[in-house]
Parts: sequence; structure tokens; C-alpha cells
Amino acid sequence: MQSGLPASWAGSATVEAKRSSDELAQAAAEPTGTVPVVTAFSARYPACRVELTLGDETIDLASGGMDVAIRVGWLADSSLQARRIGTFRQFMVCGAEFAGRFKAGEPQDLAGLPFVANMALREPLLWQFSRGDAEHQAVRMQATIAIDATPAVLAAAGAGLSVLPDFLVRDELAAGRLVQILPEWQLLSGGIYTVYPAARFRPPKVTRFVEMLVAAEQKVASGGEGESGKVGARR
Repeated sequence: MQSGLPASWAGSATVEAKRSSDELAQAAAEPTGTVPVVTAFSARYPACRVELTLGDETIDLASGGMDVAIRVGWLADSSLQARRIGTFRQFMVCGAEFAGRFKAGEPQDLAGLPFVANMALREPLLWQFSRGDAEHQAVRMQATIAIDATPAVLAAAGAGLSVLPDFLVRDELAAGRLVQILPEWQLLSGGIYTVYPAARFRPPKVTRFVEMLVAAEQKVASGGEGESGKVGARR
């Protein structure tokens, strides 16, 4: 089954409060994206220290070392609590120069082409395409390059086909550096979630941080200015 994005391309955050947590509920946020949210949070609440951990590895929230994670993909059942704050689409893309070397009319035509595989995924080579409600094709790609970090896959995208989330390739597509292949065929969409260890009481520092993340996602979704970069953890 197609895995989509790495279960954790990104990060978990530890938010430490040095003064009364009541102060955290007094101000509104004006975030513009995930990493900018960290910057805005730190500036607005100087009493807190934020540690952002980025990576494609699984992070154990139950260990108590992290307050909240942002997970990108499809969540598995667990004891963790989650809130969806956004969605993303996946695109089959390649460099503009490479796109001129082949012609493809349907997904099966892609199977023998060079492919940059994201080994952080559970199924980095098997991709499910759909067109409308009736047409479906499963394609198993052959990796010519295998990379275990999603941003690095983007950097290598000119060497062949690759599957990447819309928020990573949007600027590259707009600039013409990357080309979306078979845009009439859709790959599985996924969600962006904040995930926390199960608890009766949510510290105000975490609540405020998540509110800023949600506001940032809503601003991007509505077409406002802001970075659309996301971070996540293996589901």
C-alpha cells in the first residue's frame, strides 16, 4: 500500500516555560508557516524555550521528551491524541530538462523511467494513481537513486521522476524548474496533524503553540502570505 510522505519529515517541539503559564494566554498570534511559527512564538513568549527537532525518523512522544509533534501523512491507531490542521497533495514531478526526454500518456508508461525514491516512506516504489472515480492504476517504479530524507529528494529531483508533497514543490513548479507529470492523474492526498501524548490537562504553552500553527495553516489555505513548509513524524 502506498505510504505517501515519510511518517516523520519533521519535527517535534519541546516548549519550556520559565515564567507563569498564565502569561501564555494573553496574546494573539500572527504566524506565517511552521518554522516562522517557532520564531513568532519565541518572540511573543520570551519566557519559553522552543526546541525543534527535524528528521525522518520516528519520535517517541510517550517518552516525555517532546510536547507536540507535527505529523504529515496518514495516522495509524495509537494512544496519542491528534488534531488535523491541514492537508496536502502529492505530485509526480521531474526536472524540466528531464521532462523533455520522454512521453507518457498514462501512469504505466512511467514504470521504466529513472526514479528518485524516498526511502523514508513505507512503500517508496509503489504508487496508486486515480483519474475520476473509475480509473485506477498501480505503478511500481524502479529506483535509480534512493534517498532517506524528503528535502534531499527534492534536491535530486532533476535526476529523474520523484513524488513530493505540494508544499515542497509549489515554488519549483511555478518557476518552471520542475514539471508535474500526468497532472490529470491524482495520487493519494494526506493530512497534517498536531499530535500529543494522551493527557487530561494540556499545558497552556502547548495550546498556544498549536493555535499559532492552526492560524498559519488557515492563512496559507486562504491564499494569504506565508511559508507553506511543514514538518512531521512517522505515523
